[in-house]
Amino acid sequence: MSYVEVPGAQVPIRMWTDPATVEGVAMQQLRNVATLPWIKGLAVMPDVHYGKGATVGSVIAMAGAVCPAAVGVDIGCGMSAVKTSLTADDLPGDLSRLRSRIEQAIPVGRGMHDDPVDPGRLHAFPTAGWDDFWSRFGGVAEAVKFRQERAVKQMGSLGSGNHFIEFCLDDDGSVWLMLHSGSRNIGKELAEHHIGQARKLPHNQDLIDRDLAVFIADTPQMAAYRHDLFWAQEYAKYNRAIMMALFQDVVRKEFRKARPVFEPVISCHHNYVAEERYEHMDLLVTRKGAIRAGSGDYGIIPGSMGTGSYIVRGLGNEASFNSASHGAGRKMSRNAAKKRFSTRDLEEQTRGVECRKDSGVVDEIPGAYKPIEKVIDQQRDLVEVVARLKQVVCVKG
Repeated sequence: MSYVEVPGAQVPIRMWTDPATVEGVAMQQLRNVATLPWIKGLAVMPDVHYGKGATVGSVIAMAGAVCPAAVGVDIGCGMSAVKTSLTADDLPGDLSRLRSRIEQAIPVGRGMHDDPVDPGRLHAFPTAGWDDFWSRFGGVAEAVKFRQERAVKQMGSLGSGNHFIEFCLDDDGSVWLMLHSGSRNIGKELAEHHIGQARKLPHNQDLIDRDLAVFIADTPQMAAYRHDLFWAQEYAKYNRAIMMALFQDVVRKEFRKARPVFEPVISCHHNYVAEERYEHMDLLVTRKGAIRAGSGDYGIIPGSMGTGSYIVRGLGNEASFNSASHGAGRKMSRNAAKKRFSTRDLEEQTRGVECRKDSGVVDEIPGAYKPIEKVIDQQRDLVEVVARLKQVVCVKG
Protein backbone atom coordinates (compact mmCIF):
# COMPACT_ATOMS: atom_id res chain seq x y z
CA MET A 1 0.00 0.00 0.00
CA SER A 2 0.95 3.65 -0.29
CA TYR A 3 0.49 5.94 2.66
CA VAL A 4 -2.70 7.48 4.01
CA GLU A 5 -2.43 11.14 4.97
CA VAL A 6 -4.10 12.33 8.15
CA PRO A 7 -4.22 16.09 8.93
CA GLY A 8 -1.92 17.30 11.69
CA ALA A 9 -1.46 20.66 13.38
CA GLN A 10 1.94 21.52 11.84
CA VAL A 11 2.47 18.73 9.29
CA PRO A 12 0.34 15.97 7.78
CA ILE A 13 0.71 12.52 9.36
CA ARG A 14 1.71 10.02 6.66
CA MET A 15 0.61 6.54 7.70
CA TRP A 16 1.58 3.21 6.12
CA THR A 17 -1.34 1.54 7.87
CA ASP A 18 -5.07 2.03 8.24
CA PRO A 19 -5.56 4.84 10.81
CA ALA A 20 -8.70 3.07 12.06
CA THR A 21 -6.59 0.13 13.25
CA VAL A 22 -4.24 2.26 15.38
CA GLU A 23 -5.01 2.26 19.11
CA GLY A 24 -6.48 5.52 20.35
CA VAL A 25 -3.65 6.41 22.73
CA ALA A 26 -1.09 5.90 19.95
CA MET A 27 -3.11 8.03 17.53
CA GLN A 28 -3.24 10.81 20.12
CA GLN A 29 0.54 10.62 20.51
CA LEU A 30 0.93 11.09 16.76
CA ARG A 31 -1.33 14.13 16.84
CA ASN A 32 0.69 15.50 19.77
CA VAL A 33 3.95 15.10 17.85
CA ALA A 34 2.44 16.91 14.88
CA THR A 35 1.93 20.02 17.08
CA LEU A 36 5.65 20.53 17.79
CA PRO A 37 6.87 23.86 16.37
CA TRP A 38 10.11 22.35 15.04
CA ILE A 39 8.58 19.43 13.14
CA LYS A 40 8.97 19.18 9.36
CA GLY A 41 7.52 15.73 8.77
CA LEU A 42 6.02 12.64 10.43
CA ALA A 43 5.90 9.17 8.89
CA VAL A 44 4.14 6.26 10.61
CA MET A 45 5.13 2.65 10.01
CA PRO A 46 2.71 -0.32 9.84
CA ASP A 47 4.00 -1.69 13.17
CA VAL A 48 3.06 1.50 15.04
CA HIS A 49 2.02 1.22 18.69
CA TYR A 50 1.97 3.22 21.91
CA GLY A 51 5.27 4.28 23.50
CA LYS A 52 6.65 6.82 25.96
CA GLY A 53 6.02 10.29 24.54
CA ALA A 54 6.27 9.24 20.90
CA THR A 55 4.87 6.07 19.39
CA VAL A 56 7.03 3.11 18.51
CA GLY A 57 7.04 2.89 14.73
CA SER A 58 7.32 6.60 13.98
CA VAL A 59 9.82 8.67 11.99
CA ILE A 60 10.03 12.31 13.05
CA ALA A 61 11.97 14.94 11.10
CA MET A 62 12.79 18.22 12.84
CA ALA A 63 14.78 21.33 11.97
CA GLY A 64 17.09 22.63 14.67
CA ALA A 65 15.70 20.38 17.40
CA VAL A 66 15.58 16.78 18.58
CA CYS A 67 13.22 15.00 20.97
CA PRO A 68 14.96 12.36 23.17
CA ALA A 69 11.69 10.46 23.77
CA ALA A 70 11.31 10.12 19.99
CA VAL A 71 14.46 7.99 19.94
CA GLY A 72 13.43 5.47 22.57
CA VAL A 73 15.15 4.67 25.84
CA ASP A 74 17.25 1.87 24.36
CA ILE A 75 19.40 4.16 22.22
CA GLY A 76 20.78 2.41 19.16
CA CYS A 77 18.69 -0.74 19.56
CA GLY A 78 18.73 -2.68 16.31
CA MET A 79 19.43 -5.86 14.40
CA SER A 80 22.32 -7.79 12.85
CA ALA A 81 22.17 -10.77 10.52
CA VAL A 82 24.58 -12.81 8.43
CA LYS A 83 24.13 -15.54 5.84
CA THR A 84 26.37 -18.60 6.22
CA SER A 85 27.54 -21.43 3.96
CA LEU A 86 25.69 -23.93 6.17
CA THR A 87 22.43 -25.50 5.04
CA ALA A 88 19.59 -27.37 6.67
CA ASP A 89 21.36 -30.64 5.82
CA ASP A 90 24.21 -29.69 8.19
CA LEU A 91 21.93 -29.44 11.24
CA PRO A 92 21.63 -32.14 13.90
CA GLY A 93 18.24 -33.51 14.86
CA ASP A 94 18.53 -32.08 18.37
CA LEU A 95 19.37 -28.35 18.52
CA SER A 96 19.33 -28.03 22.31
CA ARG A 97 23.14 -28.31 22.53
CA LEU A 98 23.55 -25.42 20.05
CA ARG A 99 21.16 -23.26 22.05
CA SER A 100 23.06 -24.10 25.24
CA ARG A 101 26.41 -23.18 23.67
CA ILE A 102 25.04 -19.82 22.51
CA GLU A 103 23.72 -19.06 26.01
CA GLN A 104 27.10 -19.98 27.51
CA ALA A 105 28.99 -17.67 25.13
CA ILE A 106 26.67 -14.65 25.32
CA PRO A 107 25.18 -13.45 28.64
CA VAL A 108 21.41 -12.91 28.52
CA GLY A 109 18.92 -11.00 30.68
CA ARG A 110 20.74 -8.78 33.17
CA GLY A 111 23.86 -10.87 32.82
CA MET A 112 27.28 -9.59 31.82
CA HIS A 113 30.71 -11.04 31.08
CA ASP A 114 32.89 -11.85 34.09
CA ASP A 115 35.74 -10.08 32.33
CA PRO A 116 35.44 -7.52 29.51
CA VAL A 117 35.51 -9.00 26.03
CA ASP A 118 38.83 -8.28 24.29
CA PRO A 119 37.87 -7.55 20.66
CA GLY A 120 41.45 -8.22 19.62
CA ARG A 121 40.88 -11.90 20.41
CA LEU A 122 37.77 -12.20 18.25
CA HIS A 123 38.10 -13.68 14.78
CA ALA A 124 38.81 -10.92 12.22
CA PHE A 125 37.11 -8.30 14.42
CA PRO A 126 37.83 -4.71 13.26
CA THR A 127 39.34 -3.01 16.32
CA ALA A 128 40.17 0.35 14.72
CA GLY A 129 38.54 3.09 16.78
CA TRP A 130 37.92 0.89 19.84
CA ASP A 131 40.21 2.84 22.18
CA ASP A 132 38.93 6.17 20.89
CA PHE A 133 35.35 5.02 21.49
CA TRP A 134 36.01 4.26 25.14
CA SER A 135 38.03 7.45 25.65
CA ARG A 136 34.92 9.42 24.68
CA PHE A 137 33.07 7.90 27.64
CA GLY A 138 34.87 10.54 29.70
CA GLY A 139 32.59 13.15 28.15
CA VAL A 140 29.22 11.57 29.01
CA ALA A 141 26.83 12.97 31.60
CA GLU A 142 28.27 13.00 35.12
CA ALA A 143 25.16 11.25 36.43
CA VAL A 144 26.02 8.15 34.40
CA LYS A 145 29.84 8.06 34.47
CA PHE A 146 30.02 5.78 37.49
CA ARG A 147 28.42 3.01 35.39
CA GLN A 148 31.53 2.53 33.23
CA GLU A 149 32.67 -0.76 34.78
CA ARG A 150 29.26 -2.33 34.23
CA ALA A 151 29.04 -0.89 30.71
CA VAL A 152 32.40 -2.46 29.83
CA LYS A 153 31.34 -5.89 31.12
CA GLN A 154 27.90 -5.68 29.46
CA MET A 155 29.47 -5.03 26.07
CA GLY A 156 28.69 -8.17 24.07
CA SER A 157 25.59 -9.20 26.06
CA LEU A 158 21.98 -9.60 24.97
CA GLY A 159 19.71 -8.00 27.55
CA SER A 160 16.08 -8.93 28.18
CA GLY A 161 12.58 -8.10 26.92
CA ASN A 162 12.21 -8.57 23.17
CA HIS A 163 15.94 -9.00 22.53
CA PHE A 164 16.95 -12.31 21.00
CA ILE A 165 19.56 -14.40 19.20
CA GLU A 166 18.36 -16.74 16.45
CA PHE A 167 19.66 -19.50 14.22
CA CYS A 168 17.48 -19.39 11.10
CA LEU A 169 16.81 -21.03 7.74
CA ASP A 170 15.76 -19.15 4.62
CA ASP A 171 13.41 -20.53 1.98
CA ASP A 172 16.35 -22.10 0.13
CA GLY A 173 17.56 -23.93 3.24
CA SER A 174 20.56 -21.67 3.89
CA VAL A 175 21.46 -20.94 7.52
CA TRP A 176 21.42 -17.35 8.82
CA LEU A 177 22.53 -15.99 12.18
CA MET A 178 20.49 -13.10 13.54
CA LEU A 179 20.32 -11.05 16.73
CA HIS A 180 18.47 -8.09 18.23
CA SER A 181 19.90 -5.90 20.97
CA GLY A 182 20.89 -2.34 21.84
CA SER A 183 22.98 -0.21 24.17
CA ARG A 184 22.13 -2.21 27.28
CA ASN A 185 21.58 -0.34 30.52
CA ILE A 186 24.09 2.42 29.81
CA GLY A 187 22.03 3.66 26.85
CA LYS A 188 18.83 3.49 28.88
CA GLU A 189 20.32 5.56 31.71
CA LEU A 190 21.70 8.16 29.31
CA ALA A 191 18.29 8.41 27.59
CA GLU A 192 16.38 8.80 30.85
CA HIS A 193 18.88 11.39 32.12
CA HIS A 194 18.50 13.57 29.04
CA ILE A 195 14.71 13.21 28.86
CA GLY A 196 14.68 14.54 32.43
CA GLN A 197 16.99 17.43 31.51
CA ALA A 198 14.88 18.38 28.50
CA ARG A 199 11.68 18.49 30.55
CA LYS A 200 13.18 21.26 32.71
CA LEU A 201 14.00 23.64 29.86
CA PRO A 202 11.85 26.82 29.59
CA HIS A 203 10.85 26.32 25.94
CA ASN A 204 9.27 22.96 26.81
CA GLN A 205 6.96 24.12 29.57
CA ASP A 206 3.90 24.72 27.38
CA LEU A 207 4.09 21.56 25.26
CA ILE A 208 0.96 19.44 24.94
CA ASP A 209 2.97 16.52 26.37
CA ARG A 210 6.10 17.20 28.44
CA ASP A 211 7.49 13.81 27.40
CA LEU A 212 7.97 15.41 23.97
CA ALA A 213 10.49 17.91 25.37
CA VAL A 214 13.20 18.81 22.87
CA PHE A 215 16.73 20.14 22.81
CA ILE A 216 17.37 23.15 20.58
CA ALA A 217 20.33 23.51 18.21
CA ASP A 218 23.35 25.54 19.30
CA THR A 219 22.72 25.15 23.04
CA PRO A 220 24.93 23.45 25.66
CA GLN A 221 22.13 20.99 26.42
CA MET A 222 21.88 19.93 22.77
CA ALA A 223 25.66 19.55 22.53
CA ALA A 224 25.71 17.34 25.64
CA TYR A 225 22.84 15.23 24.35
CA ARG A 226 24.36 14.80 20.90
CA HIS A 227 27.62 13.61 22.44
CA ASP A 228 25.91 11.02 24.63
CA LEU A 229 23.39 10.01 21.96
CA PHE A 230 25.98 9.26 19.29
CA TRP A 231 28.25 7.53 21.81
CA ALA A 232 25.37 5.24 22.90
CA GLN A 233 24.47 4.51 19.26
CA GLU A 234 28.07 3.45 18.71
CA TYR A 235 27.97 1.33 21.87
CA ALA A 236 24.92 -0.49 20.52
CA LYS A 237 26.62 -1.13 17.18
CA TYR A 238 29.74 -2.50 18.91
CA ASN A 239 27.58 -4.58 21.24
CA ARG A 240 25.87 -6.32 18.34
CA ALA A 241 29.15 -6.74 16.45
CA ILE A 242 30.81 -8.45 19.42
CA MET A 243 27.81 -10.71 20.01
CA MET A 244 27.79 -11.66 16.35
CA ALA A 245 31.51 -12.50 16.52
CA LEU A 246 30.90 -14.65 19.60
CA PHE A 247 27.92 -16.29 17.87
CA GLN A 248 30.01 -17.07 14.80
CA ASP A 249 32.70 -18.58 17.02
CA VAL A 250 30.10 -20.92 18.55
CA VAL A 251 28.95 -21.94 15.07
CA ARG A 252 32.54 -22.57 13.91
CA LYS A 253 33.09 -24.92 16.84
CA GLU A 254 29.74 -26.70 16.64
CA PHE A 255 29.96 -27.21 12.87
CA ARG A 256 33.71 -27.70 12.64
CA LYS A 257 33.50 -30.40 9.96
CA ALA A 258 31.35 -28.22 7.70
CA ARG A 259 33.87 -25.32 7.92
CA PRO A 260 31.25 -22.56 7.83
CA VAL A 261 31.91 -19.37 5.89
CA PHE A 262 30.10 -16.12 6.68
CA GLU A 263 28.96 -13.41 4.30
CA PRO A 264 29.25 -9.71 5.31
CA VAL A 265 27.07 -8.81 8.28
CA ILE A 266 23.92 -6.74 7.73
CA SER A 267 23.38 -4.32 10.62
CA CYS A 268 20.78 -1.62 11.23
CA HIS A 269 19.70 0.58 14.11
CA HIS A 270 15.98 1.06 14.73
CA ASN A 271 16.08 3.51 17.68
CA TYR A 272 18.33 6.35 16.63
CA VAL A 273 18.92 9.83 15.23
CA ALA A 274 20.52 10.67 11.89
CA GLU A 275 21.40 13.95 10.18
CA GLU A 276 19.74 13.85 6.76
CA ARG A 277 18.71 16.29 4.05
CA TYR A 278 15.25 16.49 2.50
CA GLU A 279 13.72 19.19 0.29
CA HIS A 280 16.87 21.34 0.64
CA MET A 281 16.63 21.25 4.46
CA ASP A 282 19.14 19.80 6.91
CA LEU A 283 17.03 17.79 9.35
CA LEU A 284 17.47 15.64 12.43
CA VAL A 285 15.51 12.46 11.73
CA THR A 286 14.57 10.27 14.68
CA ARG A 287 13.55 6.69 13.98
CA LYS A 288 11.87 5.06 16.97
CA GLY A 289 11.03 1.53 15.94
CA ALA A 290 11.97 2.16 12.31
CA ILE A 291 14.94 1.38 10.07
CA ARG A 292 16.59 3.39 7.34
CA ALA A 293 15.44 2.15 3.93
CA GLY A 294 17.29 4.36 1.48
CA SER A 295 17.70 3.03 -2.06
CA GLY A 296 19.74 -0.17 -1.80
CA ASP A 297 20.03 -0.13 2.01
CA TYR A 298 19.80 -3.61 3.50
CA GLY A 299 17.62 -3.97 6.57
CA ILE A 300 16.13 -6.56 8.89
CA ILE A 301 12.45 -6.71 9.88
CA PRO A 302 11.83 -9.43 12.48
CA GLY A 303 8.53 -11.01 13.44
CA SER A 304 8.17 -12.84 16.74
CA MET A 305 9.90 -15.83 18.32
CA GLY A 306 7.80 -18.27 16.31
CA THR A 307 6.90 -16.58 13.04
CA GLY A 308 10.12 -15.70 11.24
CA SER A 309 11.70 -12.53 9.86
CA TYR A 310 12.62 -10.74 6.63
CA ILE A 311 15.82 -9.41 5.11
CA VAL A 312 14.84 -6.41 2.97
CA ARG A 313 16.36 -3.83 0.65
CA GLY A 314 15.23 -0.21 0.76
CA LEU A 315 13.50 1.47 -2.17
CA GLY A 316 14.39 5.03 -1.15
CA ASN A 317 10.90 6.42 -0.62
CA GLU A 318 11.40 10.00 0.56
CA ALA A 319 7.77 10.32 1.64
CA SER A 320 8.74 8.03 4.54
CA PHE A 321 12.09 9.81 4.99
CA ASN A 322 13.71 6.68 3.52
CA SER A 323 12.36 4.52 6.34
CA ALA A 324 10.55 1.22 6.96
CA SER A 325 9.18 -0.68 9.94
CA HIS A 326 11.47 -2.31 12.51
CA GLY A 327 9.39 -5.43 13.11
CA ALA A 328 5.92 -6.86 13.47
CA GLY A 329 5.02 -4.54 16.34
CA ARG A 330 3.07 -5.48 19.44
CA LYS A 331 -0.71 -5.69 19.28
CA MET A 332 -1.07 -6.02 23.05
CA SER A 333 0.93 -5.05 26.11
CA ARG A 334 3.16 -7.46 28.01
CA ASN A 335 0.72 -7.58 30.91
CA ALA A 336 -2.19 -8.28 28.57
CA ALA A 337 -0.23 -11.11 26.93
CA LYS A 338 0.54 -12.69 30.31
CA LYS A 339 -3.16 -12.61 31.23
CA ARG A 340 -4.37 -13.96 27.92
CA PHE A 341 -1.81 -16.68 27.12
CA SER A 342 -0.42 -19.69 29.00
CA THR A 343 2.79 -21.70 28.69
CA ARG A 344 0.75 -24.27 26.78
CA ASP A 345 -0.13 -21.58 24.23
CA LEU A 346 3.55 -20.67 24.04
CA GLU A 347 4.53 -24.29 23.39
CA GLU A 348 1.96 -24.52 20.61
CA GLN A 349 2.92 -21.23 18.95
CA THR A 350 6.66 -22.00 19.03
CA ARG A 351 6.38 -25.61 17.91
CA GLY A 352 9.48 -26.62 15.98
CA VAL A 353 11.65 -23.90 17.55
CA GLU A 354 14.31 -24.76 20.14
CA CYS A 355 13.66 -22.02 22.71
CA ARG A 356 12.46 -21.22 26.20
CA LYS A 357 8.82 -22.19 26.70
CA ASP A 358 8.36 -21.09 30.31
CA SER A 359 6.25 -18.41 31.99
CA GLY A 360 9.15 -15.95 31.90
CA VAL A 361 8.74 -15.40 28.16
CA VAL A 362 4.96 -15.72 27.72
CA ASP A 363 4.84 -11.93 27.16
CA GLU A 364 6.92 -12.54 24.01
CA ILE A 365 4.51 -15.13 22.58
CA PRO A 366 3.85 -14.75 18.83
CA GLY A 367 0.16 -14.06 19.52
CA ALA A 368 1.12 -10.77 21.21
CA TYR A 369 2.48 -9.42 17.92
CA LYS A 370 0.94 -8.26 14.65
CA PRO A 371 1.21 -10.68 11.69
CA ILE A 372 4.62 -10.01 10.15
CA GLU A 373 3.40 -10.89 6.62
CA LYS A 374 0.77 -8.16 6.76
CA VAL A 375 3.30 -5.63 8.08
CA ILE A 376 5.60 -6.43 5.15
CA ASP A 377 2.75 -6.20 2.65
CA GLN A 378 1.79 -2.72 3.91
CA GLN A 379 5.22 -1.33 3.01
CA ARG A 380 5.83 -2.72 -0.47
CA ASP A 381 6.59 0.83 -1.63
CA LEU A 382 9.28 1.17 1.06
CA VAL A 383 11.23 -2.10 0.79
CA GLU A 384 11.62 -5.21 -1.33
CA VAL A 385 12.05 -8.63 0.26
CA VAL A 386 15.48 -10.24 -0.18
CA ALA A 387 14.99 -13.30 2.01
CA ARG A 388 12.42 -14.79 4.36
CA LEU A 389 13.88 -16.44 7.46
CA LYS A 390 12.35 -18.93 9.88
CA GLN A 391 14.07 -19.53 13.21
CA VAL A 392 14.91 -23.04 14.40
CA VAL A 393 16.72 -21.83 17.55
CA CYS A 394 15.72 -18.73 19.54
CA VAL A 395 17.60 -17.50 22.61
CA LYS A 396 15.62 -15.00 24.69
CA GLY A 397 16.83 -12.76 27.46
